Amino acid sequence: MSLNSSQWLVRYSRILEIVGDIVKLEVPLNDQGQSGVCFGDLAIIESESSGHLGSFLAQVILLEQSHISLQVFSGTKGLSTHSSIRFLGHSMEAVFSPHILGRIFTGTGAALDHGPSLADEPKVAIDGPTVNPARRVLASKMIRTNVPMIDVFNCLVESQKIPIFSVAGEPYNTLLAQIGANADADILVFGGIGLTFDDYYAFRGAFDEAGVLAKTVMYIHQGSDPVVEALLIPDMALAVAERFAVEEGKRVLVLLTDMTAYADALKEVGIALEHVPSNRGYIGDLYSQLAKRYERACDYQGAGSVTILSVTTMPGGDVTHPVPDNTGYITEGQFYLHDGVIDPFGSLSRLKQHVIGKETREDHGQIMNTMIRFYAASEEAAQKQAMSFDLSEYDKRLLAFGAQFRERFMDISASMPLEAALDLSWSTLAEHFQPDELLMKQALVDKYLPKKAIAEVENS
Repeated sequence: MSLNSSQWLVRYSRILEIVGDIVKLEVPLNDQGQSGVCFGDLAIIESESSGHLGSFLAQVILLEQSHISLQVFSGTKGLSTHSSIRFLGHSMEAVFSPHILGRIFTGTGAALDHGPSLADEPKVAIDGPTVNPARRVLASKMIRTNVPMIDVFNCLVESQKIPIFSVAGEPYNTLLAQIGANADADILVFGGIGLTFDDYYAFRGAFDEAGVLAKTVMYIHQGSDPVVEALLIPDMALAVAERFAVEEGKRVLVLLTDMTAYADALKEVGIALEHVPSNRGYIGDLYSQLAKRYERACDYQGAGSVTILSVTTMPGGDVTHPVPDNTGYITEGQFYLHDGVIDPFGSLSRLKQHVIGKETREDHGQIMNTMIRFYAASEEAAQKQAMSFDLSEYDKRLLAFGAQFRERFMDISASMPLEAALDLSWSTLAEHFQPDELLMKQALVDKYLPKKAIAEVENS
């Protein structure tokens, strides 16, 4: 039951306690034993301090009969138990219209870029349900990123949800910005959680320089912002992405960083509410909270699609940490970023078979497998060299191939269209191996292997 048009004018003043950013309030019950307040409803807390009236936006996060817990977005500094509270009768909403493209917002939806006011624009609730599975379309289209280690070896597929697993200090935000700048999506929705100002400015600069800022919506939570605002970033971004996909038929790519910071914010709020902690202090329903967001990735029947690419940092590089561990059960693969490169062995896209050789060139599947096979062999040759074994002529060629593979493909600064990456793969193979060493379909070798490079190898 939600508040009627007159109830929102009622003010409540019986505040029981203030703990951290949580305010606990007692409200009277009606004859049916209900308070008339719903989970997720917004409230305005008005506090008079030193003769000045200040207002704070809050949201209902716990209902216990007549006791209601409110989460204050801007923090409780300046609040007292003599404050008054009124409920707005609706949950958090995000502005949605074509005018939000190119704009930057905070976690509460306030404009961060000092642009024109959007107060009169339509709004949508951010806490809607996920899509009915019967209305989902099987993933079958590729989103090109111009990153060879993704496009060639682990394709990003429309409606896919996939994380970048990494550790602190790795250039995962640089990689995410590069993907956003080059992806062939119609709309880009970015959600940053716990960013430093430098990170925020780098994302904005990368999108602006690439000329994609006009089709981008950014939701930013900086490390200096109240921690509770971090919880709204994914919901804001995904609610807007869904609307662009369903109502305007757009192919939307959602970029989120860092989902571990989001989980840490959940843990902090759970501690303030005195919830019983689970694994390593995280909330017991961490899996459900993450799945609720990731499952909003979808290819809609008769409409557009929402694809989610997120960053999940692994504290201490521990993949069994609760956040990456739960994420792995929800998503459809992962990209491993370490030592500044995307690891071809740890990375996996479980949906790539839906597009390789179907939406892409006929040689894609064969070249992908062959390149990885030779790179794995080059790693074995490198181990032999490290242990001072004698290297054969073939081992030396493998080592040279491995060095070129890392330079041309694995470096995250490498950027090229898929077809150029496939052609470069053929050229790299031809520089180091004979045609009969490739063990590939002869028709593909005859069609794509550069003849000039073959002759140079034979003459050497």
